Amino acid sequence: MNEKTIRILEYNKIIDRLVSLTASSLGSELARQLMPDNDIEKVKINLKETSDGVSFISRRGSPPLGGIHDIKDSIKRAEIGSMLNPGELVRVADVLRAVRNLKNYSSGDNIKEEEDNIVGELIRCLEAAKRVEEKINLCIVSEEEISDNASPALGNIRRQIRHAQNSIKDKLNELIRSPKYQKYMQDPIVTVRGDRYVIPVKQEYRAEIPGLIHDSSASGATLFIEPMAVVEANNAIRELKLKEQAEIERILRELSADVAEIATQLNTNITLLAKLDFIFAKAKLSLEYNCVCPKLNSEGKITIKKGRHPLLDPKTVVPIDFWIGEDFHTLVVTGPNTGGKTVTLKTVGLLTLMGQAGLHIPAFDGSDLAVFEEVYADIGDEQSIEQSLSTFSSHMTNIVKILEQANEQSLVLFDELGAGTDPTEGAALAMSILSYLHKRTIRVIATTHYSELKIYALSTKGVSNASCEFDVETLRPTYRLLIGIPGKSNAFAISKKLGLPDFIIADAKERIGAMDKSFEDVISNLEASRIKIEEEQKQIAEYKAEIEELKKKLAKKTESLEASRERILKEAKEEAAKILNEAKEFADQSIKRYNKWLQEGGSIKDMEEERLKLRERLSENQTALPKKTTKQPKNLAKSLKIGDSVNVISLGLKGTVSSLPNAKGDLYVQMGILRSLVNINDIELLDEEAITAPGFSKTQSGKIRMSKSSSIHPDINLIGKTVDEAISELDKYLDDAYLAHLPQVTIIHGRGTGALRNAIHSHLKKLSYVKSFRVGGFGEGDHGVTIVEFK
Repeated sequence: MNEKTIRILEYNKIIDRLVSLTASSLGSELARQLMPDNDIEKVKINLKETSDGVSFISRRGSPPLGGIHDIKDSIKRAEIGSMLNPGELVRVADVLRAVRNLKNYSSGDNIKEEEDNIVGELIRCLEAAKRVEEKINLCIVSEEEISDNASPALGNIRRQIRHAQNSIKDKLNELIRSPKYQKYMQDPIVTVRGDRYVIPVKQEYRAEIPGLIHDSSASGATLFIEPMAVVEANNAIRELKLKEQAEIERILRELSADVAEIATQLNTNITLLAKLDFIFAKAKLSLEYNCVCPKLNSEGKITIKKGRHPLLDPKTVVPIDFWIGEDFHTLVVTGPNTGGKTVTLKTVGLLTLMGQAGLHIPAFDGSDLAVFEEVYADIGDEQSIEQSLSTFSSHMTNIVKILEQANEQSLVLFDELGAGTDPTEGAALAMSILSYLHKRTIRVIATTHYSELKIYALSTKGVSNASCEFDVETLRPTYRLLIGIPGKSNAFAISKKLGLPDFIIADAKERIGAMDKSFEDVISNLEASRIKIEEEQKQIAEYKAEIEELKKKLAKKTESLEASRERILKEAKEEAAKILNEAKEFADQSIKRYNKWLQEGGSIKDMEEERLKLRERLSENQTALPKKTTKQPKNLAKSLKIGDSVNVISLGLKGTVSSLPNAKGDLYVQMGILRSLVNINDIELLDEEAITAPGFSKTQSGKIRMSKSSSIHPDINLIGKTVDEAISELDKYLDDAYLAHLPQVTIIHGRGTGALRNAIHSHLKKLSYVKSFRVGGFGEGDHGVTIVEFK
């Protein structure tokens, strides 16, 4: 890619940001060398590297890239047998630690790596050397210090040195604290000169303390003397220091030899770490600019969805939708100054360069970039004082080079094509240049103010207009790119807003040719139509969003109603079962009292009181329920006759009318053996056919029910029935048998698996009127029957 385009489109600023995101000098070097490539297969691989890096960071967080150093020179020195210094060995250990950390980072979770993940494959190729890493860390504390634990010999030597140093310090401290020598001391301290322990003595008392002079103060008033009493001890320390140095050199040579053994492994690791640092920097750039991986093609088609210039403030930049190469391959962009035309050119050019360099682009998914052999740009003020060239001449010199070098696989960007000279001649030149490049099917994007180029774009197949929107009301550009619509100059509207007198504007309009007026009117109509269509589309989108919201609310409400319905039904069934059980229990107790009343010869009054209690009990459960509506005659009191079949609503019992209603509407109804006074509003007239069978009178219906109960059979056969069927039939049979005053009954259920017998026994335990039950004995049916005895 030519250097001029790189500079004009500010690609180097993207590279500078990429370099700042690397963690090592090795990664920075690769980032600085990154240039757009025109081989589509290489570009795809480079883009996949970036995508894989983004995937790793998104799933695992920022990678551990600390400790990556350029240790190539150290590895070479180790290979030829040189001794590495502690700092070099520390950097080798850092690299090995970085390798180990990255491998742990890659396998730090249970996510299975994709087989074609480039980053994962590079990390798998790294080779750790934990033994060498740990050995270096054990032996070397820092770049200037070797650990006492580096070897037993070194530890022993250093212990001897410390012991000897402490002994000397004790002797010297004893000397300087002695009253005899205190007056000779300049300061009562022990210090070191040339690795030997000395004391500061006043110059005039030099002869009083025999020893070796090692130094003096700047004024000469103080001499630093090594007393003879410690000379031998200092000599011994010196010898130990030499032994220490020899042992340290031995340790460093041993560690250097270990590094030499893994030299090939380390060189491979360095190359891989540099590549990984570079890839992760590209991934971080993608995440920072909120980028996507573009699709690639070699047909010269560009489709950018909501593209943003990466160097502009993301909070204020207006995204653009841009396309070229499908229906047209030349685009003429018009609009007022500062409207965003140049930014559009630079955005398309820079995103193309970024994509071809393997970098993600700041746009939406679905963006498509073409891979060009070369991108040419003529943007900005090209005036050259040194070459005595005007702006027009400088631009034209650059355009001439572009016309000579561009081909069908090129992208050409022109900013203000033909500007800087006479408008008529400039427009003609610009039209000719565009026509030449258009005939060669070269992708061209050009900005201009010339109306002639707008007409050229409208009348030429394969050429399209575009404009940068401008709000005349606020005199501000919106920076929206509108492809397919030529832009207006808006000079008259802007001038009027700024206060230019109307008569001057009117005079200016008169000076415009009829054709120009007509063209401007067409553009105005197009602009008005576009704005209206956009408003309608916006309104449609709002309606669609509202409909979707209503659909969601309806679905949620339906779901809530269904849940409420199920809950209410469940509660109703539970409440009904509870009421039924209470009613059955109360009925059982009433029947017991009724039987007792018969046995003891109770009075009719007692019977009526018992009936009223039963009625009140039933009314408690009926009051909360809605009244059942039935079709009644309009004048029921007049049409009612003795012997009519009725239903007593509050009691839920059927009976026959025994007397006609009185003035209050009360009448007697015979319900079996019971005769009760009820109100006419509490009865409903029953259909004659539903109550009586042929050959029977209405007054006999209660006797029929009583005779059925009294003629109940003493046994019931449930063999072959399911548990539910058997329990339901048994329940009704036991009620009838109990009402018929049978002392006991036999339930025939068979042997089988025992499931039916167990279910029957469980049910019998719940019945309050069952005194006892047992399995049949010999001659009674054995385990195939159950004998039930009533209370």
